[in-house]
Amino acid sequence: MSIVAVIPARGGSKGIPRKNIVPLAGKPLIAWTIEAALGAASLDRVVVSTEDAEIAALARAVGAEAPFMRPNDLARDDSSTLAVLQHTVAELAAREDYRPDAVMTLQPTSPLRTAGHIDDAVTAFRADADADSLVSCIEVPHIFHPLSVMKRDANGYLVPYLDTPQPNRRQDKPTVFARNGAAIYITRTDRLDGYVFGGKLIAFAMDEDSSLDIDGAADIARAERLLQTRSGA
Repeated sequence: MSIVAVIPARGGSKGIPRKNIVPLAGKPLIAWTIEAALGAASLDRVVVSTEDAEIAALARAVGAEAPFMRPNDLARDDSSTLAVLQHTVAELAAREDYRPDAVMTLQPTSPLRTAGHIDDAVTAFRADADADSLVSCIEVPHIFHPLSVMKRDANGYLVPYLDTPQPNRRQDKPTVFARNGAAIYITRTDRLDGYVFGGKLIAFAMDEDSSLDIDGAADIARAERLLQTRSGA
C-alpha cells in the first residue's frame, strides 16, 4: 500500500500569527511534523500543501516536498481539510501520474507526534483490509465519560445528559475515545470524494502528551517543556 503524507500549512492564523512556523524548541513548528514524517519508514512521500512561499521554502529546506502552491481560495479560515487533500491528490495525479492508495494527514500543530506513532498507525491500517480510514484518538477519562456527564434541566437541577442509567463503577463504563486533533488521519484515496475520516473507521490510540495540539501560547510553553523532557535536557 502506497501512502503519501500531506501536511496542510497555510500562512494565516488568528490565535498565533504565522503559527505553522512559530519557533518551538529551536526550530519552526512545522519542522517537527516534517521530521517525524521523514523519519517514518512507512510513508512513500511527504508533501506540504501551502499557499505561502515562505512556508514552502522552509518545508523544502527541512526535506519535505512542496511541488506546487495551494490556491488562495483553499487557504481561508473556512477552507476544509478535505478540499485541501482533494486538491493535493488531483495535482499529484495530473502533474506526475502519481496515485497513492492512501493519504495520511499530519497537521503541523501536533509537534509531539513521532515517527513511531506514524509507523504504528500505518501498521494498524494495513492490517485491516476492510478499513476505509483511521483517526488518532485519546481515551476519554472515566469522569468525562458520556455516562457520567450531566446537564441542567429546565429548573436548573443536574440530570444525566444521556437518558440511561449512570453506572457508579468505572469498570462498568465501556471505553470511549475522542479525536486528538489531526495528529494522524489516514484515508483511502478512493474515499476522499466523501470524507477525511468515516466509513469503516479505525481508532489509533495515543497518549495525552503526544496528542498535544498547539492552539495558543500556553500550548507552546507546554510543548517546550515536554520536548525538553523527551530530550533529557
